[in-house]
Amino acid sequence: MHDPQPDFRPEPGIAETLAPGIRRVLAPNPSPMTYRGTNTYLVGETDIAIIDPGPNDPRHLSAILDAVGKTPVTAICVTHAHVDHSPLARALADRTNAPIYAFSNAKGGRSVVMQQLSQIGLVDGGEGVDGSFQPDICLADGDAVQGADWSLRAIHTPGHFGNHLSFALGDTLFCGDLVMGWASSLVSPPDGDLTDFMASCRRLQDGTWSVFHSGHGAPITAPAERLDWLITHRLSREAAVLDALTSGPATSATLAQRIYTDTPAPLLPAATRNVLAHLIDLYGKKMVSPNGPLTADVAFSLT
Repeated sequence: MHDPQPDFRPEPGIAETLAPGIRRVLAPNPSPMTYRGTNTYLVGETDIAIIDPGPNDPRHLSAILDAVGKTPVTAICVTHAHVDHSPLARALADRTNAPIYAFSNAKGGRSVVMQQLSQIGLVDGGEGVDGSFQPDICLADGDAVQGADWSLRAIHTPGHFGNHLSFALGDTLFCGDLVMGWASSLVSPPDGDLTDFMASCRRLQDGTWSVFHSGHGAPITAPAERLDWLITHRLSREAAVLDALTSGPATSATLAQRIYTDTPAPLLPAATRNVLAHLIDLYGKKMVSPNGPLTADVAFSLT
């Protein structure tokens, strides 16, 4: 399989300085969905904000605490409630006495459409939702979390996940899993919403950013170009779905096999959920319709 970022090989557990007041500690949880592992960020020098504590792994907890040393931790910020990002937050809070900031628990931030689909039985695709996650302080869009020498502005960026926040530090953005340089983000209903994903990407296009630090992979040093690529990529996938449906009704699994011809078999389930996200988005645009109750396995037709 092609390695999209062969030069990005940080050592797990070692704090690496990315810029003045910004360090990264890689969690030891590599996988096809997490790439090298989850990036945990330490922001500040006089006191510290920890962004995305990561998975509940005692090795990673020790590495973060070693990197922090005696510097006070005054905030633990979570971009979203997936098991590779949020579970370690509570253990860190217990050790540092810092509050946990996030948009909401795992169910918050869903669009009305996704709430309705969840209520009629559409379930996630096994991406690892941290259902027990509960922040101490819920952040609304635009709220600030401040330390002695830093200020993070919360931006609600749903799409990959309903409760997804990005955190702006000046013109630097910690963008969680909304934007990544090594892959396009997974959008899996009902936790993920493609309509929201596209709106969040377009909203970020209105900003002037110098760098994106994402939940996985290397820093994105050309954020505007990456956002353009992501939006164009999704529009091309939409066109491919519509084209494939000209042959007749098909399920998301069938369409994924037709469209993602170069995707390794272990990643086809994720591709299938992405296709389902497109179909639900297209259904909202009245361009396709399900041939029965809206489930993960229903066939869709062009309208």
